[in-house]
Amino acid sequence: MHSLQTRWLIAIEGVLLTLWVGALWTSGYLVAPLLFATLDDRQLAGQIAGHVFQIVNYIGIVIGSFLLISVAINSRNRLAKEWRIWALVVMLLLILVATFVIQPMMEELKLQGIAKGTLNAAQFGRLHGIASIMFLINSVLGLLLVVKGLRRTKD
Repeated sequence: MHSLQTRWLIAIEGVLLTLWVGALWTSGYLVAPLLFATLDDRQLAGQIAGHVFQIVNYIGIVIGSFLLISVAINSRNRLAKEWRIWALVVMLLLILVATFVIQPMMEELKLQGIAKGTLNAAQFGRLHGIASIMFLINSVLGLLLVVKGLRRTKD
C-alpha cells in the first residue's frame, strides 16, 4: 500500500504527464493543421505553429525533467530495466534536439530565404521531415506513458 504522500506524488506526476502529452497532441494534430487549413498565408501559419511548438517544447523540458527525476528516484534499483524511464529520456532528448538544434537551423534557413525549388527549400523540407518524425515518436511515447502510467502498478 502506498503512503498518502506517494499517492499524491503519483497523482501529480499523472496530471503533469497528461498536460504535457495533451499539449503535444493538441499542438501537433489539431492546432498546426488548423492553422494551415484556415490561414491563406502559409508563412504566417508556419510562424504561429513554430511559436506554439516552441512553447510546448519548453513545457516538455520542464515537465519531462521533473518527471524523469521523480520516476528515477522512485525506481532506484530498476533504472536500467524500466522502459518508462527510457521513454522519458528519449522524449527529453528529442525535445532538446528539436529545440536547440533543428529549430534554430530552420530559422536560419528562413532568414536566408526558402524560395520554392532552392537548395534552402530542400534543406528546410528535410529538417521539417526530421522534426515531424521526432514529434511523432514523442507523441506515441507520451501516449504510451499516459496509458500505462509512469510507474509499475505492482512493485
